[in-house]
Amino acid sequence: MILSDRDIRGLLAIGDLVVNPLSGDTVRENGLDLRLGRGYCRFRSTGRVLDPRAPGEASDFYECSEADEIIVGPGEHMLLHTLEYIRLPSYVAGLVNLRSTWARTGIYIPATVVDAGFEGQLTIEVIGSGFPVKLYPGDRFLHLVLVKLQSPAENPYKGRYQGQRGVRLPKLFAENTG
Repeated sequence: MILSDRDIRGLLAIGDLVVNPLSGDTVRENGLDLRLGRGYCRFRSTGRVLDPRAPGEASDFYECSEADEIIVGPGEHMLLHTLEYIRLPSYVAGLVNLRSTWARTGIYIPATVVDAGFEGQLTIEVIGSGFPVKLYPGDRFLHLVLVKLQSPAENPYKGRYQGQRGVRLPKLFAENTG
């Protein structure tokens, strides 16, 4: 069952769902609008092979920084993060969608699921359009549809990305697995 704005406000009121910061326009008809954070990582163009068993240094494959403006180049792959830190209860999962305004610019994000019990800022892969698009931290960027599970997860999420802040690179890289 997809949660309505009324359901979401109820979960926020009892503390089962946490969204910080929570703005007046965060709760929508059937989900949450999440804002873009300042951090980003660009995928580096390299001839090196990323071997998951011996990945090397993250800086060989990613260039990470923070900015007040982020330009996503044509066809470019980047990792971005949400401004909001969220905590889902064990009986709610999330489906991440790009807000339609941004989808209409040609930007794309792969299908992303937020597991029941997840806590942290979301790291999202973004794929550029046919032309450069400028993004501004603080703008509403993602829509998180919240789905109530038929029963609470027996094993809610407790993985390596739990509690993440900023862009979190793949857990393959030792310096990034906290």
